[in-house]
Amino acid sequence: MNSLKSTLKSNFILLAISSLKLLRFLPLPIIHGLGVILGLMSYIFNKDHRDHAIRNLKQCGLTSGDNDLNKLLFKSTLENSKGALETFAIWFKPQNKVTNWVKAVFGWVAVEQALKAGKGIIFLTPHLGCFEITSLYYGSQHPMAVLYRPPRQKWLLPLITNGRERGLIHLAPANAQGVKHLLQALKRGEAVGILPDQAPYEGEGEWVPFFGRAAYTMTLASKLAQKTGAQVFMAFGERLSFGRGYNIHIRALEAGAIATPALLNTEIEHTIKQCPEQYLWMYDRYKVRNQAPPPVL
Repeated sequence: MNSLKSTLKSNFILLAISSLKLLRFLPLPIIHGLGVILGLMSYIFNKDHRDHAIRNLKQCGLTSGDNDLNKLLFKSTLENSKGALETFAIWFKPQNKVTNWVKAVFGWVAVEQALKAGKGIIFLTPHLGCFEITSLYYGSQHPMAVLYRPPRQKWLLPLITNGRERGLIHLAPANAQGVKHLLQALKRGEAVGILPDQAPYEGEGEWVPFFGRAAYTMTLASKLAQKTGAQVFMAFGERLSFGRGYNIHIRALEAGAIATPALLNTEIEHTIKQCPEQYLWMYDRYKVRNQAPPPVL
């Protein structure tokens, strides 16, 4: 019986991967169109995700009343579903095809100036818009180390590795060895990429406000900036309507702007407010990993 279950599971995974690979043949408007259909189904039938997103939206205070909240919830659900499908398409498509989807890059002059300074670059990319496109675009031109957490579903690991580790990009696991990798890259004057709103494990963060509620927030980004003097940027890929592509927004932060996790969250909040309908509101930003100590504010 166990052998049969294992075989069925393996066959299902192979079928799922084969189906997802088909996305690489589709143009972006169709991928996003399918995402809209998927989003409508999620909005209607996935009560758990919807309720979780509602709690986060109420917490953030970006809406005035239930009507505004429901509009933002609906838009973000569709955008998040577009994001789910576009991620697999991006992983499977050739890198030059993906970078052609980028229509404009705002803030690139500051990036070039930081490269000339030679102290390294820290890109902070929250769960906002298309967070796969930013690293692939930069990594098509310059070396970059990207921090990642291995997924719970082991079958996803080779997809993530092959999808993200392209061009001049190298992946760094979220452990001591990976942090060492990031430090070495910064010392060489290269760039690193981090998801700053990802909940860290016990001992890797502090409890500080995020949209007015305690969230266990990483200390790594602040420590890297302080230790290396690297230029810090907030970056995200804005998803354009009707599958027209993406605009990458890059904002240079002043020295000391993320000196503490609390300041880091302030910068993340500011970035989210630029495009709140494309933030991953269903993400459990306030969760506690591995029995992290309770919040003290």
